[in-house]
Amino acid sequence: MLKALKAVVFTSVMAVVVSLAAVQARASVIVLTFEGLQDQERILDFYNGGTGSLGSGPGTNHGIGFGTGALALIDADQGGTGNFASEPSPDTIAFFLTGSGVVMNVAAGFTTGFSFFYSSNTAASIDVYGGLDGTGALLASVPLVAQGGVDEGCRLPGDPTGYFACWDPVGVAFGGTALSVNFGGSADHTGFDNITLGSETPGTVPEPASLLLFGAGSLALGYLKIKKAKS
Repeated sequence: MLKALKAVVFTSVMAVVVSLAAVQARASVIVLTFEGLQDQERILDFYNGGTGSLGSGPGTNHGIGFGTGALALIDADQGGTGNFASEPSPDTIAFFLTGSGVVMNVAAGFTTGFSFFYSSNTAASIDVYGGLDGTGALLASVPLVAQGGVDEGCRLPGDPTGYFACWDPVGVAFGGTALSVNFGGSADHTGFDNITLGSETPGTVPEPASLLLFGAGSLALGYLKIKKAKS
């Protein structure tokens, strides 16, 4: 009986440990969805403890700043001017204008990988650098393939209009620490969503609280098993 109780307790504790490890691992992954910014607002320091050019924010302070050529666009079906549809995280995306302000700086740096969803009617490229402002060693390049414009098969229900309707996930793994990303090779042609730092697979990150609840639930389940065994 004592051995059985010890086994249950050990299993429960290990479940909590695994959950906490998952929280720590996911905490190093940052996903930028651009929600909370206004239509055609320059992103600027929205993710750097500040605001966008129209005063939106601050968003979550990730220590990430964008150049003046980085805009937020809102889906036209939701009252914005964006000519797109079926975006991965409705209703806002990032778009880069031609010029010098196309760099995203990450002061603390990030490792492992870089990824995002994109929609484009032309070939493009994204470069990841080891220094700020697109300087230092080139750690990785992400080539983007032209998708040829709208595809009615990509549309989601409730989002009837928008030329750019297909969104492909793309990412790259790299060694070293990246401090900046240059989007200049995609200017004026490509929309981005769910830009993800720290992973070569784009997406959303579950809230740490939900993972902790899983761990707490496992521990509670172990307690109930012990109580039942004792009775």
